Amino acid sequence: APRRYRYYQNVCTQSYSYAWWDWARWEREIDWMALSGINLAPAFAGQEAAWQRVYRSLGLNQSEIDAYFTGPAFLAWNRMGNLHGWAGPLPPAWHLKQLYLQHRIVERMRSLGMTTVLPAFAGHVPQGVLRVFPHVNATRLGGWSHFDCTYSCTYLLDPEDPMFQVIGTLFLKELIKEFGTDHIYSADTFNEMTPLSSDPAYLSRVSNAVFRSMTGADPEALWLMQGWLFQHQPDFWQPAQVRALLRGVPLGRMIVLDLFAESKPVYQWTESFYGQPFIWCMLHNFGGNHGLFGTVEAINHGPFAARCFPNSTMVGTGLVPEGIEQNDMVYELMNELGWRQEPLDLPSWVTRYAERRYGAPNAAAASAWRLLLRSVYNCTGVCVNHNRSPLVRRPSLHMDTELWYNASDVYEAWRLLLSAGAELGSSPTFRYDLVDVTRQAAQQLVSDYYLSIRRAFQGHALPELLTAGGVLVYDLLPELDRLLSSHSLFLLGRWLEGARAMATSDREAEQYELNARNQVTLWGPSGNILDYANKQLGGLVLDYYGVRWSLFVSALVESLNSGSPFHQDQFNQAVFQVERGFVYNKKRYPAVPAGDTLEISRKLFLKYYP
Repeated sequence: APRRYRYYQNVCTQSYSYAWWDWARWEREIDWMALSGINLAPAFAGQEAAWQRVYRSLGLNQSEIDAYFTGPAFLAWNRMGNLHGWAGPLPPAWHLKQLYLQHRIVERMRSLGMTTVLPAFAGHVPQGVLRVFPHVNATRLGGWSHFDCTYSCTYLLDPEDPMFQVIGTLFLKELIKEFGTDHIYSADTFNEMTPLSSDPAYLSRVSNAVFRSMTGADPEALWLMQGWLFQHQPDFWQPAQVRALLRGVPLGRMIVLDLFAESKPVYQWTESFYGQPFIWCMLHNFGGNHGLFGTVEAINHGPFAARCFPNSTMVGTGLVPEGIEQNDMVYELMNELGWRQEPLDLPSWVTRYAERRYGAPNAAAASAWRLLLRSVYNCTGVCVNHNRSPLVRRPSLHMDTELWYNASDVYEAWRLLLSAGAELGSSPTFRYDLVDVTRQAAQQLVSDYYLSIRRAFQGHALPELLTAGGVLVYDLLPELDRLLSSHSLFLLGRWLEGARAMATSDREAEQYELNARNQVTLWGPSGNILDYANKQLGGLVLDYYGVRWSLFVSALVESLNSGSPFHQDQFNQAVFQVERGFVYNKKRYPAVPAGDTLEISRKLFLKYYP
């Protein structure tokens, strides 16, 4: 391999994808990592159990600890100081299960020659620390992402405060005692949080304090830091501020993940992170959204350009999606590039990919993949892959239907894949891809029907509104739901039953299910980050997105009938009740697929292929 590291995992993936995993699922993932040549990855499970021991030893009581930890589906943001308390607390059984998992995870990763990255102290503390140590110098950060101080505004210890070293070193010693160490630690102090001062001297003191608290427990410590903050708040993180934070740590003792390098690389405007080693990472996915997407040209050339950059400090490549189990091809491609000395010939690579994926050559399938490669997978410029399709967003008269590709390429790929069904239908990967491409075609069709609905409403054409709205709500969305329900990886029930399976009591099962439901819909008590983690799952399309669309069409029809204007604010209040109702409806969804994928896709095709 041309570089030392091939890294995998994002801090957020722990919550968006791995939240409910058992050991059997982890084992599969770690085997896939080994097969893909991944040799550096976080092992973050069980850290709350270690923190709980540290907090108790410092004199905090259980209610103060319970008020701090979030529920299981939101721990990623608790760990980065964005949130506290939301959807919590964590039951004692959760800690035991996660400790057990973490022991197996680190044992397996190390046995396969991987370097594990353990969490470290970034400076955030529960409010209880201020009760026990009233003279400690801690300041509240601001609210995060539409959350107010009920669940946000974490306390950050001053880097000069002696307790910073005490707490940081205590925690890391506790962790090393329990799990051993490979000497690389992760900490993110200012992830999407504005520092208290932009003074370079202050920023250097913070990073130096974080690093010292690591070396206090492990003199060989290396700090692995996500470089997301620099491109997320570029107004704050000017070159002087970036340099100060990075140079607060001795050169070579930090590795920065250039987290969104395929779209917004940071190494280019920071002189290669001012001499600190970095890993060129592909972020690709936000919130675990479904939706075919890729920036294949950017990832095919980006890592090689970074290697040739003047005084480049690049030490590897990485995959850092917020959520997995979508767009497999892009991750296979990125993994491949970690082993290459130069860019690939993409059309011939994707032709071979189709053959490897389905276990047999097939001309139609290869043609379908070449079409997808040049369209959905070839977003150029600054591409941010949040699925904004009207299908998965709260309906309004101002929805985004823009595409970065030619929609007809997806329809044609759908036709080609269906035609390969007779030959490849027994391949599980083929059936998965057929669902995914049919789902993408249906997502495009939803936008078309939405535009018809909007045109009809704005033109006061009631019959056209009833027709387009009726087809969308009573046929297209139910058919899409049936398609998704035919494949286990597209079932809402799999996500919800996975959450319930982690529980040791009915009360826990209820809490975990609410965590799981809230994350993929409201993301917060009042839709704070509404639909950020949208998924297209059998059950969710019908009972959440479908019900919203039904309410929207009814509201527009009512407006035309009565001659009174449509008020988005009133609709938002009504639809929030629907969204909240879904989170609390207690309906059980099947975790086993039903129906024949090929048959359902063919039926949709005959009815809707443009």
